[in-house]
This record gives sequence, C-alpha cells and structure tokens, in this order.
Amino acid sequence: MSDPRTIPSIDELRRRPAAVALEARFGARATVDALRAAASRIRQSIASGTVDAGDPSVPTVARIEEAAAEQLARMFRPSLEPVINATGVIIHTNLGRAPLADAAIEQISRVARGYCSLEYDVQRGERGRRDAHAETLICRLTGAEAAVVVNNNAAATLILLAAVAEGREVIVSRGELVEIGGGFRVPDVMRESGAILREVGTTNKTRASDYAAAVSSRTALILRVHPSNFRIEGFTERPALAEIVSVGSRLGIPVAEDLGSGFLGFAEPSETTSVDALRDEPSAAATIDAGVDVCCFSGDKLLGGPQAGIIAGRASVVKTIREHPLMRALRVDKLTYAALEATLIEHAAGRAAANIPVRYMLEMSPDAILDRARRLAAALGRMKEWHVEIVEGVSAVGGGSAPGMGLRTWTVAASKSGMSAKMLAQRLRELSTPVVGRIQDDRVHFDLRTVRPDQDDTLLHLLETL
Repeated sequence: MSDPRTIPSIDELRRRPAAVALEARFGARATVDALRAAASRIRQSIASGTVDAGDPSVPTVARIEEAAAEQLARMFRPSLEPVINATGVIIHTNLGRAPLADAAIEQISRVARGYCSLEYDVQRGERGRRDAHAETLICRLTGAEAAVVVNNNAAATLILLAAVAEGREVIVSRGELVEIGGGFRVPDVMRESGAILREVGTTNKTRASDYAAAVSSRTALILRVHPSNFRIEGFTERPALAEIVSVGSRLGIPVAEDLGSGFLGFAEPSETTSVDALRDEPSAAATIDAGVDVCCFSGDKLLGGPQAGIIAGRASVVKTIREHPLMRALRVDKLTYAALEATLIEHAAGRAAANIPVRYMLEMSPDAILDRARRLAAALGRMKEWHVEIVEGVSAVGGGSAPGMGLRTWTVAASKSGMSAKMLAQRLRELSTPVVGRIQDDRVHFDLRTVRPDQDDTLLHLLETL
C-alpha cells in the first residue's frame, strides 16, 4: 500500500481504526456495504482519470473512509429531528404542533422504560380497560359524564359519526363544510363513516330554524363544526350553540360539536393579548355546559398535549362510541396516554400557563419578547456580515385555531452579506439543529415567541456557525 492511489481489500479496510470506529457505531453489515460502495466509486474515478479531482495529497484509502462515513451518517440520520421554530406560529402543523410540557416528557420516559398498566387493573389484579385512561381528568376539566380517546380529532369525528349515525342523516350547516390541512374534508369523513350528509342554510347564513326544518325520521344527529382555519365576515349569521341544542332537545335529536382546537379556557382572566386572540374560541367546558350530547377536540393544539382525539359527553353516547368496532383501529398507545394524562394534570392543577409550552407562548408579553429580541440582535450585530433590525410584528396561533387573529410581537429581521433571504433560510435549515424562520421583505425574521427562552443561547450559537 505504498502507492497512495492503491485500493486495499475490504478486509484490509475493516482492520483500520476508522472502519473499526464506524462498525462500532453503525454495525458491521452497513459499514461493509458503505466501504464497498465508496471503493467502487474511487475505482471508477481512477479508471476515468478523475481521481485527483479532490486534494491529490489525500490518500485513496482516506477518501474511501471519508466517503463511507458520510454515506453512513446520511443513512442513519433520523428523518424526524428537532428544529428551532422561530416562525412565530405557535401550533405549527408542519413542525409537530404542540411541544410537550416537561411533565409529559417525564411521564413518557417513566412509562416507556418498562411495563405499565395499559390494559391491567392493578387493584383487582386482572385485565383492565385501555380506553379508561385519562377519562377522569377529561371529565373533571370539561364537565362531561364520560370520555374516550382516539388517535386524532379526524378519527374522533369519524368514529362519532359511524357509531351514532351510520346509514342515517346528519344535519350540518353549509358554512361549516370545511377543509383543513392535509385535505381533511368534513363531507369526505362523513361519507366514509356511513352517515348521510344533510346540508342546511347557506355559506354565510344559517339559522336555528334551518336545522329544525331539516329534521325528519331519517335524522340521527345535528353536527356543528368549528370553522378551523378561516373566518366568514360581513353579512353573516350563525346560531348560538344553545339554540341548536334547544332544537335538538325539542325534536329528540342528539347534538354533537367538533371543536377542533381543544381549548379548555383560561383558569383566570388575563390582560395578555392571548385572551383577545382566543375570545371567540369555544372551550370544551362551555360546549358541554351548553348541553351538547357529545363533542370532540384535539389533544395537540390548544390543549398543548400529544396528538389525540378526545370525545366527551353523555355516558350513553360515549358508551356507544367506545363499543364500536372502529375503536380498536383508532385507539392510542401507552405513550400517548402518558403524555396526555400528564398534560391534563397540569391543566387540572392550574399550572398550564406556567408549564405547558403552548399556553406560556400564548401568554408571553410583547415586552418580554422585545427584551430577548434586543439581546439576540445585539449579539448578531457584532458578528461579521450580519445586518439586523428589530421589527414589530404579529405571531399566529396556528393549527386552525383563532383564524385571522394575531398576537403582537417583535422579530429580529436579519440578512447576511452575499446571501439572499431564500439562500439564508436554506442555510439555516442545514444547520446541525435546523432553524426555521419566516421570510419577509427579503429578510429572515426570527420571532422568539416560539423559541423557548432556554434555547436563546443555542440559537445564537447556531447562527454563529453560518
């Protein structure tokens, strides 16, 4: 191997310290495959005369080892990785929606380390019910008689309709036949459930009398749907939930509401802008109090927990849903229950505003954000080629919650010499921990509302590496 262009055998390569280290990290089979692939590429380069396209002082064997290491790093890098969300969108669907509270993460760890009481009644020493977990807490927080959890709110809507209205009509306002992210359309879900859609009213105006007029012997349910990610303004009319419940009660038709966001309300009135942003957001407790027979909502939006669909309401209706054959297909696992119960405990104990990330991001004051923005801007301004300015802006609740409503904030608008905003945003995404900001006015804006305060130093360190 005196010639630096000599390609050693795979066995010889495996005995070298670099390959030994790769095998310890990635396993023998994957390392051998990567070494073979790298050696083959180098061999082809030698044959074509392009082997010296790199640094000619680097021996061929070192190039093989380097190429194999790069290939293995790419292959074994998880596609799901942490990112720093500096977009200012709190419930960012593309970035995993709600970050979990420390209590939820700790409970996942406790439950995941070993066996747990998922379907075992510890007190009785016999088989238990998986679907009983979290029910007591959900009922305490919403006032419902019973509750059950499935894997997301679309699933909750599906099984609710299938269990209560299969083969019969469900009355829905035309103004609520929405499509939300990922192509979820209410009419499509209703069709898949086996229920029959009965539209009433118009896009902009539906009255309680429209619901009453549509009731017939074929009617199984009146469904009210949260408009999610859009608002209808101007010449509009939508009956209060209590009016719809009154129609259902008078005519003997159950009423359900798809709440979407999972807002549990605020324990105490606050003077922060978050209350204004959520002033029209229906809470689960208010919906149950209005007299609906059943409602469903997300666990990973304003509730601030894991992805889940929560169904709460009268015990008889929840029992019908719980016993439906789809329940097994849509049920959640032990990790979801662990995170959800820990999150609900924070709400029940009055600690949500302090401990649940979505809640404290919502209630973070513009002044607090401005202080942090000034520190980041000052540090960036001292770095070569960075140009920064603090700009007043608006954060978004996101996740289909509080459409059209914003939270006052301050952003660090940044640019770097020789880079367009698009190029800078791409470089930010290529960092060891990707940083996602928003592009506006040909600059990348960092909104620290959605960056944890303990991540400020990490963010600065990452920016220093550009």
